[in-house]
Amino acid sequence: CTYLVLDEADRMLDMGFEPQIRKIMGQIRPDRQVLMWSATWPKEVRNLAEEFLNDYIQINIGSLNLSANHNILQIVDVCEDYEKDQKLMKLLTEISAEAETKTIVFVETKRRVDDITRSICRNGWRAVSIHGDKSQQERDYVLNAFRNGRQGILVATDVAARGLDVED
Repeated sequence: CTYLVLDEADRMLDMGFEPQIRKIMGQIRPDRQVLMWSATWPKEVRNLAEEFLNDYIQINIGSLNLSANHNILQIVDVCEDYEKDQKLMKLLTEISAEAETKTIVFVETKRRVDDITRSICRNGWRAVSIHGDKSQQERDYVLNAFRNGRQGILVATDVAARGLDVED
């Protein structure tokens, strides 16, 4: 039997891998078993499932009625690359003036996560990082430190942060 497992199918489509998925599907046996895992179930993933899966079963884990927390302040500041570090430090200064804040900084790459975390710590804040190169033990430690307030700043890649659940 041939198995094809598509983990993070929604991310694969977001990143433009649909042509590669289609090519793989076209080159493997038609009596294959396909498993698709996805944190979200957008139209593009549903369409792919309907096209390539026969009599598929959809299993939902958790609530289907999740929504974003409307009590979270989100700031979008469009700037040049050379301005980012300085603006981040200024923003952290403003945020840290409030008592007991938790701040998550999302960045594109694992290397940038490490660079920004070091920079934040050099500037006097307590920060931890999470990304795909961390062991499960390290990730658990970091998340617990962030959740319980021992570390007020978490720097993460967007992939590492998928499914992250932090109260407050």
